Amino acid sequence: MSAYSALTAAGFRAQIRDLTTVFFTFAFPLIFLVVFGLIFRGQAVEESGYSYLSYTAAGVLSWGVANAAVFGTGFTLMQWRADDILRMIRMSPAPLSAVIGSRYVLALGVGLVQSVLFVGVAMLPGFDLTPSSRWPLLIPVMILGITSFLLLGVVIGSIADTPESVAGIANFLMLPMAFLSGSFFPLDAMPEWLQRISLVLPLRYLNDAVSAALTGRGELSDIGMGCLGLVVFAVVFGALAARTFRWTKKS
Repeated sequence: MSAYSALTAAGFRAQIRDLTTVFFTFAFPLIFLVVFGLIFRGQAVEESGYSYLSYTAAGVLSWGVANAAVFGTGFTLMQWRADDILRMIRMSPAPLSAVIGSRYVLALGVGLVQSVLFVGVAMLPGFDLTPSSRWPLLIPVMILGITSFLLLGVVIGSIADTPESVAGIANFLMLPMAFLSGSFFPLDAMPEWLQRISLVLPLRYLNDAVSAALTGRGELSDIGMGCLGLVVFAVVFGALAARTFRWTKKS
């Protein structure tokens, strides 16, 4: 078995062993979907005419997938470094690419299950989400989104040394980003200056691309611009991850 396969298998076993984390990883976005679906049922955004669900469903899905990639990667790398697992891996023939690659495969798997489960619930009576004909484009969008936010998780997991610091840094970045990027509240209803601020946030591009692909709210160009933005942020976060990654607490 290769180092990559061994790390992936070990990560998978560790992930499914923590049933509480598994439950909330998949349940958390669904809770927001149910809450927003009940509050805004039948209502439309005056500025665009689209229903609130067309905004919140795509936005909450984007936030849930991004959140799982950031927290899952950040906590794992921090814990592996604290337990000297990364130091032992460094002493083996396993390259850094195997460490990050194993987390990447697991993040893609979690994102796939989250997306299928979320869209399935959103299509139930009472939510009535109708995916657009572009829904297959959701696959490359999600892959790019998970890539970008996993690399952000690598940065957080590299600079944080305790679970509390990982949670603090990740929440500090992800919660404001969710509100400012339109995950919980339509950007069309926000002041113009807030809409401009959202352009420097990676979740904005994931939200726009997911909305255009899943609900048809937007043009094909919105998907292209969203993917381009995610590629740019992936490059930036990848460069930061390469500079900040530590095998041990000291180096």
